[in-house]
Amino acid sequence: MVANKVAFQGERGAYSELAVFRFFPNSKPVPVRSFQEVIETLLSGLSDYAVVPIENSIEGSVNEVYDLLLQSNLYIVGETYQRIHHCLIAIKGNDLRSIKEVYSHPQALAQCRHYLNEKKLDSIPVYDTAGAVKMVKEGQNKRAAAIASKRAAEIYEMEIFDIGIEDRKNNFTRFYILSRDPADTKPSGSDGTSIIFSVKHEPGSLVNILSEFARREINLTKIESRPTKETPWEYNFFTDFEGHVLDSKVSNVLKAIESKTTFVKVLGSYKKEMIDR
Repeated sequence: MVANKVAFQGERGAYSELAVFRFFPNSKPVPVRSFQEVIETLLSGLSDYAVVPIENSIEGSVNEVYDLLLQSNLYIVGETYQRIHHCLIAIKGNDLRSIKEVYSHPQALAQCRHYLNEKKLDSIPVYDTAGAVKMVKEGQNKRAAAIASKRAAEIYEMEIFDIGIEDRKNNFTRFYILSRDPADTKPSGSDGTSIIFSVKHEPGSLVNILSEFARREINLTKIESRPTKETPWEYNFFTDFEGHVLDSKVSNVLKAIESKTTFVKVLGSYKKEMIDR
């Protein structure tokens, strides 16, 4: 898979940019401010692909991305996992004792909650980890630090005061690779498929869907519910499972659940990536 331009949310040095380079080593990352802009950049043709976080092993799912996947006509064509190592970053030459507040993305702050409480530092959420480093640098705020990647500190010529400050060391973020077109790859034997479906609001409707997967011994690797936002207490279910849409078991289960759902959308099949621990 070759890409010239790849959109991601955040500033240069963000973990999303690291994920871009991990999947597309020779690409040109295109930073934008919001997930909505990532989608628009790809749909408009200003980028060849997009890389978006979908879940973190500590803090869970990125719900906004799920909602955007439902609304847009984009396809998942790959996945990658980025190991997260958080650093406390501040202006060079600053005194660590003078730091009272820390800026970062809400998920990064949550992933370092124990560290921040122990150091008695105030958490201030902003739109991006690397963007937080940029803000502290531009404001020359000696009371402030940021939580971000080592690469962000290098890009903005800031000092790392502490490294590995995340509460859990087994910290990974999973990213989807998005495209305007579905992947044209054949089954590799190690594939995943992602779909969205909704069910009738009646007893046993979800169990009936899941039983079709169980009957065919298809392993569900994730299921996430999100409100439809149209009818109160009704939900769309985002589901990942093992297999490729061209596999007979998968094509058969999709046919079987079609009549049992009120809506089903295949987001794509892609080769699964092994986590490098």
